[in-house]
Amino acid sequence: MASSTARSGKLPVVVITGQSGAGKGTLIRRLLSEFPQLELAVSATTRPQRPGEVDGVHYYFISPEEFDRRLGADEFLEYHVFPWGQRSGTLYSEIERVAAASRVCVLELETEGALKVADRVPGAVTIFVTARAEELERRLRERATESAGEIHERLAVAREQLQVADRFDHVIENDDLERAVEELTRIVRPLLAPAATMPRR
Repeated sequence: MASSTARSGKLPVVVITGQSGAGKGTLIRRLLSEFPQLELAVSATTRPQRPGEVDGVHYYFISPEEFDRRLGADEFLEYHVFPWGQRSGTLYSEIERVAAASRVCVLELETEGALKVADRVPGAVTIFVTARAEELERRLRERATESAGEIHERLAVAREQLQVADRFDHVIENDDLERAVEELTRIVRPLLAPAATMPRR
């Protein structure tokens, strides 16, 4: 069971979401390299581990049965069910792990999960990353980690995600990487000062 500290929303949290293929992962990597005070939370997922991925680094790879058990024990801050069946979610324990290191937690989430965190963690800063439709498709095809059917599903999801962009604190169009990184940096930098005074557990 998560601690009352995590559930009370007292931990600084930055939530970055957006359309599939918008490049939010690239933006997050640049942000983390710029600010060592930040740490990316590792999600738990039911999808199979891909070559080169490390359990506990890229994801916590768990079985559907284990996901169900943790869900029933109320261990997830949020979770998402993808159209193709897999599930991913953020464990409360992962938020606490980052906080224990006196770092600001960054969450890379689907839009549904990002909105849940915004509701459950007062003061969470939510950022939506978008890109033009043709650019989204190009990036998804170049990534070559999904089948043609999965790419089609992701593009359909991307269109739906755009409909809720105005519910987030900030919207960044990733049409130019350097400009998008600069905009993201301007948003996050003012949030980092409190992290230096956060007590270690």
